[in-house]
Amino acid sequence: MYARFFKRLFDFLIALCAILCLSLVLLLLTILGAVKMKGNPFFTQERPGKDEKVFKLIKFRTMTCEKDENGDLLPDEMRLTKYGQLLRSTSLDELPEFLNILKGDMSFVGPRPLLVKYLPLYNEEQKRRHQVRPGLTGLAQVNGRNSLTWEQKFEDDVKYVDSVSLVLDMKILFRTVMTVLKREGISQENNATMEEFKGTPVG
Repeated sequence: MYARFFKRLFDFLIALCAILCLSLVLLLLTILGAVKMKGNPFFTQERPGKDEKVFKLIKFRTMTCEKDENGDLLPDEMRLTKYGQLLRSTSLDELPEFLNILKGDMSFVGPRPLLVKYLPLYNEEQKRRHQVRPGLTGLAQVNGRNSLTWEQKFEDDVKYVDSVSLVLDMKILFRTVMTVLKREGISQENNATMEEFKGTPVG
């Protein structure tokens, strides 16, 4: 009953309150981001949500748009600024996603929305992560975030889908606060961001 009727109401009310309470912080980060990134402070990208419906996720930009002599973007670790590292380590880059939650694209708790290009790479079990709205945080995030393998993340995502409840959401939100304060699992070892998912080997 919680997942079908109350979870969306909870998300909407909390997101609305959060946007109102953090409006000055959001404004400050928008202005600061425009200066630091020398332009648009926001990063938007299409991501698949519930039932694989695609929406535009919005975050504060943490990387520049620098390109090489061939016009290709430089590697993530070369484009990630110190300002961007600060935003990521404190999870402040995620704050604009409150707007996605308010719109109904996302929930506070659920599997993280990944890239659209990963959709054909999931096996049947991994696809089940799209049976619920994607989340600002989730079971995989509190169990290791970017220090987990893709397969471990997907196992946690499906586990959440099968056991979603108010109690579980509260536990995940509490553990998320603790994880952010400890700044755990921000980046995968030797990578500025998580390496790309290329599919799970069969057999």
